[in-house]
Amino acid sequence: MPCSVAHRLPHELLTLWQDRGRASADVKALARQHIDELNQKIRELGQLRDTLQDLVEHCQGDHRPDCPILKELASGSCCA
Repeated sequence: MPCSVAHRLPHELLTLWQDRGRASADVKALARQHIDELNQKIRELGQLRDTLQDLVEHCQGDHRPDCPILKELASGSCCA
């Protein structure tokens, strides 16, 4: 297993990888759980990206100190 992949896997999967007596069903179940967690993180990051993109589109980006990006971040409503 390449080191770069091994360092990103949950500890439980690495433990099962070292256990020659493990059932492949256990490995598959843990891998699916990890995929679900990754998909949730991807959704959350996508929502964060979309919110930030919307804020950037509404920012004039000029010399004025008024900034809708910082105003929205300060209000906390963008990250709820």
